[in-house]
Amino acid sequence: MQSKQIVLVLGGTRSGKSAFAERLAAQAGGLVTYIATAVVTDPEMARRVAAHRIRRPEYWRTVEESLNLAGAVRLYGHDSRVILIDCLSVWLGNILYSREEQPPEHVQAFVEQQVDELSVACREVPAGVIMVASEVGLGVVPAHPLGRLFRDLAGMVNQRLAAVSDRVYLVVAGLAVDLRQLAGVTQLCGEEL
Repeated sequence: MQSKQIVLVLGGTRSGKSAFAERLAAQAGGLVTYIATAVVTDPEMARRVAAHRIRRPEYWRTVEESLNLAGAVRLYGHDSRVILIDCLSVWLGNILYSREEQPPEHVQAFVEQQVDELSVACREVPAGVIMVASEVGLGVVPAHPLGRLFRDLAGMVNQRLAAVSDRVYLVVAGLAVDLRQLAGVTQLCGEEL
């Protein structure tokens, strides 16, 4: 990863997206600030968080921030070479949980505002930023309204952050595909037809 790039890494559950993002961050050299969005609420989540911690080098700085990602990027983006945010989908779930009593349209407006603030913060700081998110739109339509709201907002978050990212990867079975490069190839093919 070149310094001062914004990178979005997408993938399904257990696709290898976090490990890929960690390798990108390590390649940049210098101080990596890992912004962890998960909140440990049960033993199973504690095991997942522990597994992520074991993979990270000890010299990386870990910051736990479950809601204010733009603020964390601004706070740590001036003395870090790279900021790695893992994971935007968990962050979105945290927002939904914290606003569960509000109407869906208010929640959506708030999420859109937060994504805009995060986009601006990523551009403002000198650090490169790598964001990890789940691609949740490939499965069945959720049976419950909250599940559908999460799925729809996750798709919106991913699209908006992909639009401001220099590189976008999709990780499947541990293999990363550069979506911007692939999009360029398919556009060329379409023009030739």
